[in-house]
Amino acid sequence: MALAAAVFLATSGAFDSGGAPYLPRLAYWLILMIGGSLLGGTIAGTVQAREWFGPRLWLEAVVVAVLITVPMTGIVWIYSELFWGAGPPRPAVLPLFVLPVAVVSAAMTAMTYLVSRRPDETHAAPAGAPPPRFHERLPLKLKGAEIYAVEAEDHYLRLHTSRGSDLILMRLSDAVVELEGVEGARTHRSWWVAKDAVTSASRGEGRATLTLKDGTEAPVSRTFAKALRDEGWF
Repeated sequence: MALAAAVFLATSGAFDSGGAPYLPRLAYWLILMIGGSLLGGTIAGTVQAREWFGPRLWLEAVVVAVLITVPMTGIVWIYSELFWGAGPPRPAVLPLFVLPVAVVSAAMTAMTYLVSRRPDETHAAPAGAPPPRFHERLPLKLKGAEIYAVEAEDHYLRLHTSRGSDLILMRLSDAVVELEGVEGARTHRSWWVAKDAVTSASRGEGRATLTLKDGTEAPVSRTFAKALRDEGWF
């Protein structure tokens, strides 16, 4: 992504760099974007390892972008002044670099988080473990059923099970927490699917669809498709 961004920024002459010859301009952006991506990756990895923000990835991404912007502004200021032969870095022009660096840092951070985003997953319980808490929420007619999928419908959840379907009042994010003990994952912002319930997968109009044991078709969003494919879902 850093290489692609460098080529784009050089070709478009972004941030008033269009007046320079193309090859020096390309070299300028390549060095800047690759160096920035290395610094950004270090900062993001440090923040992610702390797990300060839990599932609130948007907040984590904002903090990472800010933390990248602060040192990168100084780096870009010094690098730009020296690269373009302006002489020793001029403190007076430092504020001019804050907004451009913030814009590029935010864009690169957002793209990185979108590309690497993983769905919320639940994991199979070890042998002898009690059933997942979510089983206690099953309506009477579904008691003891195998859960195939949970689908959000407004403020309700539609439960797809081996004994049919029914609605309960609950948020999908809360349900995913209580489904820990069943191997599954969010496949879409409105769907959680049990991995053992998937019988086949198909693609149409650029999107994947999972067919479950009861014939239900669960969508797979583009956001989660790569992660689920890597996990062997389809």
